[in-house]
Amino acid sequence: MQLKMTLSMKKYSTILFLFLFSCVYSQGTKQPTFKKRVLESTEVDFLASYYVQDGSKSSVSGGIGSEKLTDVASNITVAMPLNDDDVLTVDIGISAYSSASSSNINPFNSSGASGGNGDDDDDDGRNGYSNPGGSSQPYGSPWQASSGASKSDQLVSVMANYSHSSDSRNFIWNSDVSFSNEYDYTSVGLGGGIAALFNEKNTEINLKANVYLDQWRPIYPTELHEYSKYGNNFLNQGYFSGVTVYNENGIMATERYLPTKFKDLTLTNRNSFSASFGFSQILTKRLQLSLFFDVLQQQGLLSTPYHRIYFADKTNFFIGQSQFIANYESSSNSGVFKLADDVERLPNTRFKLPIGARLNYYISERLVLRTYYRYYSDDWNIHAQTASIELPVKISDKFTVFPTFRYYTQTASQYYAPYEKHLSTEQYYTSDPDLATFETKQIGFGVNYTDIFASAKIWQFGLKNVDFRFHQYERTDRLKASIATIAFKFIMQ
Repeated sequence: MQLKMTLSMKKYSTILFLFLFSCVYSQGTKQPTFKKRVLESTEVDFLASYYVQDGSKSSVSGGIGSEKLTDVASNITVAMPLNDDDVLTVDIGISAYSSASSSNINPFNSSGASGGNGDDDDDDGRNGYSNPGGSSQPYGSPWQASSGASKSDQLVSVMANYSHSSDSRNFIWNSDVSFSNEYDYTSVGLGGGIAALFNEKNTEINLKANVYLDQWRPIYPTELHEYSKYGNNFLNQGYFSGVTVYNENGIMATERYLPTKFKDLTLTNRNSFSASFGFSQILTKRLQLSLFFDVLQQQGLLSTPYHRIYFADKTNFFIGQSQFIANYESSSNSGVFKLADDVERLPNTRFKLPIGARLNYYISERLVLRTYYRYYSDDWNIHAQTASIELPVKISDKFTVFPTFRYYTQTASQYYAPYEKHLSTEQYYTSDPDLATFETKQIGFGVNYTDIFASAKIWQFGLKNVDFRFHQYERTDRLKASIATIAFKFIMQ
């Protein structure tokens, strides 16, 4: 079925491309007497954001545990006119985060098995720890952050886009290349698109395609990494040599902990292919409508290698302070961690189909209504709807404020089950709350300052625009988040 859809889409996309090209070519035969530059001068955008969240369903800990996270990101985008028709845009981004959830890839922090070494793959990193009560045993908790290397990471991304406009300005094509890298993941992207304007530029149709070729460098939870490395005898050597393992009753386990369901991942690439279609129409002087749909196909390793899974039909084993086992699922647990049965397993393909619309209505010179709706479905049985509204109010020639509201709802993937609800007989399983059923509400506001004359200057650049936004996000599974962003636009004078 997907193959037929893909072939049909390719056929109709080719026909539409040829139609657009022939229309624009016929329009472009007449050379305009005056041609305005697409971009008059170099523009530089600075963007900075701060994000913080907290929740209680960490996927790294199998569906429970702290989701505390902070992320600080910055971007600089430079758009440079190469001539009257061509523009080169370069975007460089850096993001740094600290996460209690991902720190528990190795939950045994500096007071436990990982000692002060901070190496999640260390053979014996239990040097120099001190456990409350004088015990020599490592400990950790899904409700607290460890101090391992996975507690924080940085993402660096670079994107370059080249666009060309026809003399009539009714046809635009562009191409882009991108690269991003973090500790365990690298992505390379290629893309391109075309846009055609008709009806005195009141109608626009655009097509775009992207390919992302990504590569995992899998990191496994510590206990599964050691099992993979040493086999059935891993508790007597390496990282866990001499460590006491408890059963769910808090006594030394007589049955051995052997996560035999776990196997090393043989597939480490992830390839994503997308095609987008957009249509925009100015209906009246006050009303504008936009429609879009995307087709996305993913292949490769689509699960996350360090997301733990606990099976309901397997014996539970713990490392740490046994007195906390009875209230393991409570945030009062500060001293024991359950050993994983396996990591998340998901199909190697995923087909996504979002479709949506935007409707903007200019109520007056000072008030605009912006609305957005999107419906999403995929072959993992997730169905989602998004609706948002924004109401920009121009309070002066330079200042605009805009309250915003966004609502989102989705159904769960057929492969999802909460903490300790999966069975070991299943082929695919995940306890990632992002694949569960939930609803979200996001309320925010923004303030925009615009000076068309760019009178405030820094060196050779005039400050044209400042945009500040703040949003508060809440999910029905108790995840809460806040994000603040500020952006500055400068133009070379």
